[in-house]
Amino acid sequence: MAFFESFAILIFLSFFVLYYKRQNLKTLIDRNCLPFGTIPQVVRNLHRIHDLLAIYLNRSSGTFMLKGPWFGNMDMLFTTDPLNIHHVLSKNFPNYPKGQRFHEIFDILGDGIFNVEGHLWEIQRKTILSHFMKPNFQSVFETIVWNKVETGLLPVLDVVSKKGNDMDLQEIFQRFTFDTICKLLLDYDPQSLSHDFPCLPCQKGFIDTEESLLYRHFTPTILWKLQQLLNMGNEKKLSKACNDVDQFVCKCFARIQNVSNKMESDQHVKGNFGLVTSMIRDLKGQGGYTGDPNKFLKDTIVSLIGAGKDTTSATLSWFFYLVGKNPIVEEKIREEIRTFLEVKVGGDKRWDSKVIGKLVYLHGALCEALRLYPPVPFNHKSALQPDILPSGHQVNQNTKIILYYYGMGRMNKIWGDDCMEFKPERWILKEGGIKHEPSHKLPAFYGGPRTCLGKDMSLTQIKMVASSIIYYYHIELMESHPVLPSSSIILQMKHGLKVKLTKRSEVNV
Repeated sequence: MAFFESFAILIFLSFFVLYYKRQNLKTLIDRNCLPFGTIPQVVRNLHRIHDLLAIYLNRSSGTFMLKGPWFGNMDMLFTTDPLNIHHVLSKNFPNYPKGQRFHEIFDILGDGIFNVEGHLWEIQRKTILSHFMKPNFQSVFETIVWNKVETGLLPVLDVVSKKGNDMDLQEIFQRFTFDTICKLLLDYDPQSLSHDFPCLPCQKGFIDTEESLLYRHFTPTILWKLQQLLNMGNEKKLSKACNDVDQFVCKCFARIQNVSNKMESDQHVKGNFGLVTSMIRDLKGQGGYTGDPNKFLKDTIVSLIGAGKDTTSATLSWFFYLVGKNPIVEEKIREEIRTFLEVKVGGDKRWDSKVIGKLVYLHGALCEALRLYPPVPFNHKSALQPDILPSGHQVNQNTKIILYYYGMGRMNKIWGDDCMEFKPERWILKEGGIKHEPSHKLPAFYGGPRTCLGKDMSLTQIKMVASSIIYYYHIELMESHPVLPSSSIILQMKHGLKVKLTKRSEVNV
């Protein structure tokens, strides 16, 4: 593992092994007074960090302090308390920016919307939201998704299923969402989802970046900055990943500029550059930014690609994992599709968001997947001024606050004793409608002023893909294949999702 190539970290872990060799999990976590705090336990269990923290949060009534080494300034307050979540994200939002440590960890995001605050954040949010609200935006987006379903997703699934081979659904979803978000933003389809599964460095670069950033969270800053300085280990991997992503985006920008120049000189040349073209115009018209406008735009696009690609593909993967384990749920969703979508052989198989909105049971199953496996498992905040959380915990300017969404879905006091069960009915009212929960109870799309702008887009795309696959295919999980969360800031599957799909005899692609 690249992370352990740093000599300093090897010394760090060696001390841990010698000191804690015979200690059990509970003792390790509770002995906060030791020089390295509880961070060594976290590092040793990084491969199962999400479940480890969720278990301990349940033992600690939803909030506890993770002690780091005294020299690393790494103490972190983890919380799953919905009242704390609401307090930080909404009620006292101005007091909880992302903080200096967040900006250090996520420095590679530059001036992208997920990294900036204040006026720069307002500029980007206003600009992006204005485009999402345009009359034709939703129809353009849905057309892009359906085109990829028909020309990419279903043909690939059909070829593999006819051969009787198993397939990695997670990889297919990652390629699908990468193609659709690039087409939407850059008017360019990389065609990563095709029969030969081409290797695209930029696509892998996003995944490697997310894995590398998680390590930064649980490593003293001085250690990962040493790796960065020496260009080794995890930071070497991160540097290459960022370079691959930057090269891809810059090539797309160059292509857009080239066609734009031709359009100016030749009126017969036509171009449609997706969202980025109008964003260039609008962002240049905004005041308050004194830096390099090209870098500003690149950072924005990279952030949007990452958000549009990885969170959606992760949700789809966990959704099908849960549905595959629950064949009764699969059959109920399929029956709902047959009832409401009225698919006709040889007819139009495209369903818009309004029609898909009728699928209440599908929506409930999706909410359950988001509850148990939120695509972004945690959020990182810091307090500007000393404060007392609703749980009674005191925080100050040096407190790193981790809003732990993954643990929330596993809290008995929030969801009941059946919290580990996959129950779409949890989200359905007795009258048959959708049961809505506040965002601070299900913060899969964050909450407060920084609520995810692409929430509706993501849900629509997931439902389009899910309904298409479930209608045409039966899903069978490969029992021998281990399914575990990856060590990443996005909750991907460490080993992918291996399944066999069987074409339903009564339908045709």
